[in-house]
Amino acid sequence: MLFTWDTNNLCIVFKSWRITSTMSLIWSLVGVMLLTAGYELVREMSRRYEAKVQREIDDMPRRSAADAYAKSKTIKAALYAIQVFYSFFIMLLFMTYNGWIMLSVAVGAFVGYLVFGNSTVTKSAACH
Repeated sequence: MLFTWDTNNLCIVFKSWRITSTMSLIWSLVGVMLLTAGYELVREMSRRYEAKVQREIDDMPRRSAADAYAKSKTIKAALYAIQVFYSFFIMLLFMTYNGWIMLSVAVGAFVGYLVFGNSTVTKSAACH
């Protein structure tokens, strides 16, 4: 695969997601941008959940805190799995090696961080 700006008959991730017109390109770029911005929403939701659980655990007796931590571990693992799946999907979008799609991913990351990146927790990019 080679880097390109060409959009003629561009296939994005799935056989059925194909650019066939200017309008399908525009809708696809908007969709990619929204998908990428949504990734930041998922990350922020994970951070907020972890902070909420930590506050609750800090206010509990030791034995109850251990039970609450064990229950929260499953939800944290599920949120992590969603993040990993989401980030790999964004990586696949980027790996179309199409400049327009790459820019749309970058703009989506910018918008997503601007809108949803409210926490001061260290940010780390996972595959985007």
